[in-house]
Amino acid sequence: MPRSNARVLLLAVALAAPAAIGAADKDRPSLSLRASPSIAFSPARIVLTADLKGGANDYQEYYCSTVEWDWGDGTRSQQTVDCEPYEVGKSEIKRHFVIDRIFRTAGDYRVEFRLKRKDKTLTTASTVVKIRPGVRDIGGSS
Repeated sequence: MPRSNARVLLLAVALAAPAAIGAADKDRPSLSLRASPSIAFSPARIVLTADLKGGANDYQEYYCSTVEWDWGDGTRSQQTVDCEPYEVGKSEIKRHFVIDRIFRTAGDYRVEFRLKRKDKTLTTASTVVKIRPGVRDIGGSS
């Protein structure tokens, strides 16, 4: 291949790469996490909801991923599921995750939700849950 053709080919590949990356990002769903209520008195039952919004329903990277909750108190929970092999245009990602947790002591907890594949974090979202001292904490034992 003549030298000038090699330069043109290299330039074409360099210019096409950002477009390919942008197309993949367009298909990537975004992750949000919310707590209800986000402020409560101990002990408090908090419902946490994580949602994947937008993007492709068959986004392969998120298909059949492990779910990890980091509770902000040094503990974590994980859930894995068995899935059928991925098929383009047929397999669908899970978009809605709900869990509840009882926070027994006062404190500010940064709760994180992660989608993972083995040890690699694919996406993460976090929220802060504020637990104020309840009657048991203030009044002591009865």
